[in-house]
Amino acid sequence: MSDMPIYHSIATDLAQRIVNEEFITGERISGRTLLSSHYHVSPETIRKAIGLLKDAKIVDVSQGREITVVSPELARHFVEKAQYMHSVYSLKQDLEQLLQEKQEIDKKLETILTDIINFSDRLKNLSPYNPIEIKVPPSSKVLGKTIADLHLWQATGATLVAIRRGNQVTVSPGPHVILQANDRVVIVGNENVLKKTVKMLQETT
Repeated sequence: MSDMPIYHSIATDLAQRIVNEEFITGERISGRTLLSSHYHVSPETIRKAIGLLKDAKIVDVSQGREITVVSPELARHFVEKAQYMHSVYSLKQDLEQLLQEKQEIDKKLETILTDIINFSDRLKNLSPYNPIEIKVPPSSKVLGKTIADLHLWQATGATLVAIRRGNQVTVSPGPHVILQANDRVVIVGNENVLKKTVKMLQETT
């Protein structure tokens, strides 16, 4: 388990060996020196590992430093807890990675929308069709409706480019996106299309 300190991994391995009956109750486990040689670590690392097992009442350590198996059942609990903690750690890592990927995607989408809007001036010289933002007011009739419900293109001739909601940008939104108050709808169309779309989106109840 790479997320654990090495001594914790060794303690877990020893507990698993006790569960597997490689070491049985009352049996003495090899001393620290032999264990350090087996695991290729220092005697101090073994001391920490045995200390974990002792605290968990899995083994007993005498004053002569003899290590004796006490409880296979507690060893099983120790292993199960270690596996559980490893699973939680792995899920946490997966979540952090997904959140990071989401942030990167959001940045890319924001960059794309910014580029679209920045190209507006160039488009003015090329055609009458320019990306325009239209804000949906809190009193609009379209609140709660999906893009599909509006039949936007059929009713106005507008091509929907994106929807900006706060800091989030949805480029080429699907038909099931529901419009909310203060959404900024980015469309492409001529002046006549713009007037029709403004009327549709900003008409109040």
